[in-house]
Amino acid sequence: MRLLPKSAFGQTVLLIGLLLLINQVVSYLSVTYYFIRPTSQQINSLLATQVQSLRAQGLLTADKSERQAYARQTQVQILTTDQALEKGLRATTYYGLMSSQVSSQIGVKADVRVSTPTEQVPNAPYLVWINLRSSPETWITIPLSGWSDANISPLTIYLMVIGILSVAGGWLFVRRLNRPLQALQTAALQVGRGRFPPPLEEQGSSEMIAVTRAFNRMNQGIKQLEHDRTLMTAGISHDLRTPLTRIRLATEMLPDEQDWIRDGIVIDIEDMNAIIDQFIDYARKDRPEQWEDTNLNQLILDLSHARHFDESHHIELKLNDLPELRLRKIAIKRVLDNLIENAFRYGGERIVISSFHDPQQKRVYCRVRDFGPGIPDNELDSAFMPFSQGDKARGSLGSGLGLAITRRIIDGHDGEITLRNHPQKGLIAEFWLPVKSEHYNAAGST
Repeated sequence: MRLLPKSAFGQTVLLIGLLLLINQVVSYLSVTYYFIRPTSQQINSLLATQVQSLRAQGLLTADKSERQAYARQTQVQILTTDQALEKGLRATTYYGLMSSQVSSQIGVKADVRVSTPTEQVPNAPYLVWINLRSSPETWITIPLSGWSDANISPLTIYLMVIGILSVAGGWLFVRRLNRPLQALQTAALQVGRGRFPPPLEEQGSSEMIAVTRAFNRMNQGIKQLEHDRTLMTAGISHDLRTPLTRIRLATEMLPDEQDWIRDGIVIDIEDMNAIIDQFIDYARKDRPEQWEDTNLNQLILDLSHARHFDESHHIELKLNDLPELRLRKIAIKRVLDNLIENAFRYGGERIVISSFHDPQQKRVYCRVRDFGPGIPDNELDSAFMPFSQGDKARGSLGSGLGLAITRRIIDGHDGEITLRNHPQKGLIAEFWLPVKSEHYNAAGST
């Protein structure tokens, strides 16, 4: 269990709390040492003086009438053990510090106890009960009027209020300080997924304002760079398609005895057009496609049915009940088609597609497994890089943009896609998509 929080907010609040705790402890020790302790010593000294005065006057051994007369004059009573028990000796509390201090001053072992006012007599003064070892059957009761007002509860309440207000003030300050950081984090995640949020509001400290301004400029720069790249790719595509069209027209004019040459050139031109289409698709990531409620299993069934007529391909389905997802249907269809195509191209004639729902994490998973040679573990992460040929062991073909486009689509849906080798044989491509709260509640026990 981690005690130290990771966030700056939690660490700052913890630091303020620790500093306040140290301040409270020091305050209590200071009050105790400079105020409560001298007062306690003074009271104990007065008690010891009173006991010595009674011993000097011989009242501890005097008869009952003399004791009663002294009690009427001073309210200090000298009782026997039986009388003390009748007047509430059992309800007293023993104080070791007072006993030791009084004992040291009078030179006789003393047992000092204190009784508090009862509910029947709430305004009665505190009573100090003193028993000397030299007179074990005698108890002295001394009233302490005013001691009940000298409690430390107001001090405790004051320090608690100060601590709560300080922590609350620190919490509000840190929250205000962290709010721009949270907005910056959210915007940075959107930029990492290929989205461009509107400029953030510049607020907070001067350093935070400078960081926010720099981020807004970076965001606009990346957006302009993406726009320029799209225009450049479209221009290159247009410029390349024109000579390719001329070449194809020229090949159509070849004599019939050179059909093998014409067919080879046509195949090469189609491959080049396919590569150009991939370039355009990768650059044009934000297509004007509507988001709609779709069941992922239905998309899998549609694609598997489309390949049902190809006898060389066999798809085994292991689909579980799934809730509906809010997604771009054509884009996710392209993800599935790309994964299925790669599995058949590099993994053999048989693949397994499975899906399931994790209600705890509110995610829908889809796995596509083939039975080919797989990819070396050290090349799994790089397989998603644009123009990467991470599957050389499986005879890689194409431009290397298929998985990059797939990851970009999944990232645009706030999901995640991974590759891993199966322990027995083959490669597993797995992605998950989040189930939004409204769909999760509607799905219920799905």
